[in-house]
Amino acid sequence: MTRNRRRRVTNTVMLGLTACAALAATSILFLILAYLIVKGGASINVAFFTQLPRPVGEVGGGMGNAIVGSAKLIAIAACLGLPLGFATAVYLSEFAPPRVASAIRYVLDLLNGVPSIVIGIFVYALLVIPMRHFSTVAGGVALGLIIIPVVGRSAEEFLRTIPSSWREASLALGATRATTVFRVVVPAALPAMVTAAMLALARVAGETAPLLFTALNNRFWSPGINQPTASLPVMIFTYAISPYPDWHRQAWAAGLVLLALVLAANVAAGLVLWKRMGAG
Repeated sequence: MTRNRRRRVTNTVMLGLTACAALAATSILFLILAYLIVKGGASINVAFFTQLPRPVGEVGGGMGNAIVGSAKLIAIAACLGLPLGFATAVYLSEFAPPRVASAIRYVLDLLNGVPSIVIGIFVYALLVIPMRHFSTVAGGVALGLIIIPVVGRSAEEFLRTIPSSWREASLALGATRATTVFRVVVPAALPAMVTAAMLALARVAGETAPLLFTALNNRFWSPGINQPTASLPVMIFTYAISPYPDWHRQAWAAGLVLLALVLAANVAAGLVLWKRMGAG
């Protein structure tokens, strides 16, 4: 066997092995999705999205309160985490001195690695104990703290991909540094920053541990933001560890809904980024 032929055979074998590895890695998602559809698809109906959970022993009901509760928690988290994350990204990319930027990036990376349950305990001590009750706002704050480092680091990377020539052209025309950043750089990176925001929200949508210490749970509708509230991740956890078959069935259905929402957010983020790259 000649050397060139041996190289071609080695290349073909390694290419096949890497393709099989990629297929095995991606097939896990489809296996999980298929299993959730089989286990929980039959429980997806109008009542699941509109009704409250039934008492123990009664079949049926839904998780309308948990769906609304998750929406409120994510909305509060977005109002807190997204502005702080984006502001941090702009400062790091455009204004921070090199040493300060390195220190802030290091802190963000550390914060991103902190277990979510630790953040839940922190917010429990910060808000729940002084308020003397669990609340929706405490859960939203915990999720917002998780969002900040994710958005800050990813949005910064997107801002740094904007060509320096754009900044130089704006400055050459007489624009100030701030005007250049907020009228040229940020609008150019906005689709990618929206993608970062959607991915961050998709990540916190499935967090359970911090909500156990902050929002707790609620079997009923939770008006406002100052009361304990149900959420899909906590309801899945509660129903999954229960001894009741009907609760197990609804836990699988809730898992399917939650996964579908996360997949929809990721697909939407991918489409936004793809359109931006196509336009570029």
